[in-house]
Amino acid sequence: MNITQKVMRGYKWVLLKAYFDKGYSLTSYPKWIFAVAALKIASGVTAVYLGLAYTILCFVLGWAWYHYELATAEQEVSNQFNLFVKEMRAMSGQDIRLTENRNI
Repeated sequence: MNITQKVMRGYKWVLLKAYFDKGYSLTSYPKWIFAVAALKIASGVTAVYLGLAYTILCFVLGWAWYHYELATAEQEVSNQFNLFVKEMRAMSGQDIRLTENRNI
C-alpha cells in the first residue's frame, strides 16, 4: 500500500468523523432534552436504541451541513468579523462583503 492510498483511507475516516462532529455540535443543546427524556421513559434496551438513533441523527445532520455547503456559509459569516480577512480582502481589492455578491 503506497502513501497515497494510506492518506486517502485516513481522509475517508476523518471525513466521517467530521460529519459526526458537526452534527453533534449542532445538536449540543437539544441533546440534554433528549437525554433527560430518555432517562425518564426508557428502559436499558430502549436507551441503547435512542442512543443509536441520536448517533445516526448526528451523522446525517453533519453530512447535510457539508453537502449543502452550509459549512462554507458558516465560514463566510465568521470571515465578516475577522479583521485579518477584512484586511487581506481590502489589500487584494476584493469586495469585503462577499455575501452581498452571492445574493444571500
